[in-house]
Amino acid sequence: MELIITEKPSVARAIAEVVGATERQNGYLQGKGFLVSWCVGHLVELALPEVYDARYARWRYTDLPIIPEKWQYTVTDETQKQFDILKALMNDPRVTGIICATDAGREGELIFRLVYQTAQCRKSVRRLWISSMEESAIREGFRAMKPMSAYDNLYQAALCRAQADWLIGMNATRLYSLLYGPTLHIGRVMSPTLAMLSQREKAIAQFRPETYYKVPRGVSGLRIADLPDRWATCRSQESGKELQGASEADRYTGE
Repeated sequence: MELIITEKPSVARAIAEVVGATERQNGYLQGKGFLVSWCVGHLVELALPEVYDARYARWRYTDLPIIPEKWQYTVTDETQKQFDILKALMNDPRVTGIICATDAGREGELIFRLVYQTAQCRKSVRRLWISSMEESAIREGFRAMKPMSAYDNLYQAALCRAQADWLIGMNATRLYSLLYGPTLHIGRVMSPTLAMLSQREKAIAQFRPETYYKVPRGVSGLRIADLPDRWATCRSQESGKELQGASEADRYTGE
């Protein structure tokens, strides 16, 4: 029997329908030689600083920066129930192999790997890589499955991103909050995005309209004397002459 693990219950139901696992159980579906369950997003997360050392529960400037020597992970109270179900299924003696069917991307890979490692599972894993819930796409995905090791680099990239977010968020948030008073949330993506919005808002507030002129193509009968003073050089060269057709008009519009 194989265990299929998806990222969301809706995806689990779609895959279960295709493989014939229609019997509902507590936190999973079963049938035709398959068990199908789900993660409900990030079941396992990077631990907070106070998990590493109780003194980090209080924010102090002298404790910064906080850089873990070995990363630790926790299961939140909200996700503990579903994690326990997955852990039991992964270690069920009936299960001979696991199919990772989390979302086809960096985060989906990370979500599964952290559950797999935290559950201390050692069973073989194949990767179902699909982006559509159409029956034909799911069946094609099953025919094209690869071993989990084929996606090791993707997992490492996701892990690096998560750890970078933790280092910047935990340390910079504490630093700026201690320096400037109120709690100031700093993030690797959030803060640059907020800066872009702030700069754009400032530019809008400081905007001052300016008069500009436009000479259309194909103008006939427009005299040089009718043009603004800043085109005086052109006027002196063409004094008394009229623009004839689009070719000459383009000379003054830069086109």
